[in-house]
Amino acid sequence: MSTALIIVDIQNDYFQHGRMELVNPDKAAANAAKVLEYFRKNNKENIFHVQHIAADPSLGFFLPDTEGAEIHKTVQPMEDETIVVKNFPNSYLKTDLESKLRENGVTKVVVIGMMTHMCIDATVRASVDLGFETVLIEDACATRDMSYDGKTVPAEQVHTAFVSALGSMYCEVTSTENFLK
Repeated sequence: MSTALIIVDIQNDYFQHGRMELVNPDKAAANAAKVLEYFRKNNKENIFHVQHIAADPSLGFFLPDTEGAEIHKTVQPMEDETIVVKNFPNSYLKTDLESKLRENGVTKVVVIGMMTHMCIDATVRASVDLGFETVLIEDACATRDMSYDGKTVPAEQVHTAFVSALGSMYCEVTSTENFLK
């Protein structure tokens, strides 16, 4: 069984002074860096950095050729690591991610990144639907407060709701510490 790391959208716009600041992105990125370091030491050929580039400027962030769209320094890709550019929340949609995983004989994926409620949820669900055994390292992910119908849901509750839904019957959910054991 070959395992791959998929790092989703850990990009500058999600950090302080970015165009779409998340809650505690630095903590999630620090955990993501630990997982990335583990893969660099143990499974270097199967590291995939996913970078969202806005196809529609009205999105307001991850705009092409901006500093905000660049991958954050904490998980900066090395020259020999694969970067997959996407334009949708699902990291597989209209990208070559699935074919690259299959070419490398990958049967299991470990997903980390941002935003829990959007691109992480979409990518984890697609990974499972495509037949990959999927692990989500929840504390290497971050999200933001959400609002609906005049009510605000704090980021921590948004994160917990999505992670618990994914972990209930969809994929394995773990922490950085437990994964690295």
